[in-house]
Amino acid sequence: MADRWHLWDNLAHAIERTVIAHRPCLHSPEFTESDTFRRMVAAPPSILNPDTGEEKWLVTRTRERHAAVQRLLARGWSISAIGRELGLARHTAERYAHCKNLDGLIDGSLRTTRLDDYKPYLVRRWHEGCTDAARLFREIRAQGYPGRTPQAVRRYLRPLRTSLGSIRSPAPVHKPQQIANWIMRNPEHLRADEARQLDEVLARCPELSAARGHVTAFARMVCGLRGDHFATWTDAVRGDDLPALHAFADGLQRDQDAVIAGLTLPWSSGPVEGHVNRIKMLRRCPMW
Repeated sequence: MADRWHLWDNLAHAIERTVIAHRPCLHSPEFTESDTFRRMVAAPPSILNPDTGEEKWLVTRTRERHAAVQRLLARGWSISAIGRELGLARHTAERYAHCKNLDGLIDGSLRTTRLDDYKPYLVRRWHEGCTDAARLFREIRAQGYPGRTPQAVRRYLRPLRTSLGSIRSPAPVHKPQQIANWIMRNPEHLRADEARQLDEVLARCPELSAARGHVTAFARMVCGLRGDHFATWTDAVRGDDLPALHAFADGLQRDQDAVIAGLTLPWSSGPVEGHVNRIKMLRRCPMW
């Protein structure tokens, strides 16, 4: 028979992994809605000026030239006439005229750097709360970045620091362990400020909100000895995109009979497991 309180502890570990997987939801709205941050996430990093966070002038010029060529083409101008009008070589005007994918044209107009392949990782790590350029430099060095100093990383992150003003560390509002603890606790036992802050996080993350619902349903099974609801609970868990809870439910189903017995019968195997744990502790002690 599975001990229901041991099952509860395992569920707590699964919830903590779920919260960690959705760490971006823990950031405050003012951080996630930063204009500079949204530009750096939405746009390919190579099109942004690392000092200002704005679009590079080469990209702007390419867009303007493409629009001008397409406008003159629509008026019936020839490629040669367009080139003379805009001061472009014929082959350049022809390239703009026949371009079907502006993004590819922009990428071809940019000078690449050794940092380009690592910029998405840097933005993601900043979003997770890591703002130490030296630490980020060491992380991408471990991934193969050939640069010798963190100066390029500092230049690339400068627009985010400028846009945040005096906010030096856009870390998560709460630690994942704290949010997981609040999700696992009885809502009636949360202080008013804790309940309010948890509700704000859950409102930003449907997955964590669904996880809290599954915790509540599991708590009712544990406290009410409703093992007959076990199959319904596992089906509901698999209906949501919660890999850590899926793994937890799969583990329970591998020993389904013992789990249902533990969630149905009034007895507990906790004392036996306590003695087993005590024996293991004694065995780890050095022999005198």
